[in-house]
Amino acid sequence: MVTVIFPAAGQGHRMKAGINKVFLELLGKPILVRTLLTFSQCSLVDKLVVVVAPEEMGVIKRILKMVNGLKPYKVVTGGSERQYSIYNGLSYVDPASDIILVHDAARPLVSQTVIKAVINEAVLSGAAIAAVPEKNTVKIVNQDHIVKKTPDRTSLWAVQTPQGFQRDILIQAYQKAQADGFLGTDDASLVERMGIPVKVVESEYRNIKVTTPEDLIIAEAFLRDGKMSKVKDGVVVVSDAIINMKEHLFRH
Repeated sequence: MVTVIFPAAGQGHRMKAGINKVFLELLGKPILVRTLLTFSQCSLVDKLVVVVAPEEMGVIKRILKMVNGLKPYKVVTGGSERQYSIYNGLSYVDPASDIILVHDAARPLVSQTVIKAVINEAVLSGAAIAAVPEKNTVKIVNQDHIVKKTPDRTSLWAVQTPQGFQRDILIQAYQKAQADGFLGTDDASLVERMGIPVKVVESEYRNIKVTTPEDLIIAEAFLRDGKMSKVKDGVVVVSDAIINMKEHLFRH
């Protein structure tokens, strides 16, 4: 059995919308609903656990009650940090689940291919994360903003979600982090510190996390066209959606 935990308790300050970003709509549907429906359409996924801020539990329950096509789900309260929210969500996972995925509620564009690939790799390897090769040059800087080192880009990957784990591995990782007072940057970092190898599954660049107003524009462009551009007779044909997005960004 596969259960997916969705941390959705963040305040989304960078979005500057005044509300939790998962309530914002993408082409008429809240981001949270789009994300949950995507996983509900996956044949390998069995149950969902949505972790929310205590004050938003009532409204999220009312929203999800009106959504058709969701896999069995629970809405539970989160904590002050993402890690604490997921740790709380783990206690609501069905004991029969042998694989647990964690996926950002604000990543609504993840594909079925990526979801299934992470699940299958977690079954084989015990721990797997979605990621894409880093396209940008990355600098390591000190507190004075002086560049100290430029890592080899060929070894860098930008990590996304879902991240999938065999149940015992993830629970032990969270229990150890809790006991040690360790706060990691993602779920995999908790597993890594136990010395357990984490396998990278190549994902897609469209699997963005909607964090800023610009991300909303990009996500809507993906949804409208299915993809931003296509190749025809060896030439890249740019869609109307990306042209409109570019014009909007330059105006602002």
